[in-house]
Amino acid sequence: MADLLEREAARVLLLDSRDRLLLFQGGDPARPENGSWWITPGGGLEVGEDAESAALRELREETGLNGVALEGPVWQRVAEFEFDGMGYRQSEVFFLARVDTHEVDTSGFDDLEQRAMVGHRWWSIDEMELSDDVIYPRRLAVELRRLLADGLPETPYEVGE
Repeated sequence: MADLLEREAARVLLLDSRDRLLLFQGGDPARPENGSWWITPGGGLEVGEDAESAALRELREETGLNGVALEGPVWQRVAEFEFDGMGYRQSEVFFLARVDTHEVDTSGFDDLEQRAMVGHRWWSIDEMELSDDVIYPRRLAVELRRLLADGLPETPYEVGE
């Protein structure tokens, strides 16, 4: 991909009391023939915003969740992709957050999110490992299992493809 837009983003590994991870199912509205994928809540940083503030804002907008304590960042990756007619090189950091349970409220989705996101669900690690669906990052299940077994890292580690 030529002429990629450089972008910084923050994502959240939102776990419930059963260690299930919230993922959103989405697709590219400009290329619906390419199918769908699953991603964690999160998105691009706004001007002057730090990664933790962006993660909290995105969590509020995409799930309706307020007042959540974030841990980390725990992971980082750089992803290159095309979406809605644009090419991106996105530097991402991932935070960890926990809730007992939460009824997801997507009423805060912006227009593009409303066109791109088609669903959400809570996934166990086993379900992710057994699924044929596309889940990003590709090693999400393996790395989440590692994170839960080893605990929080001192510095975020790489989980890119």
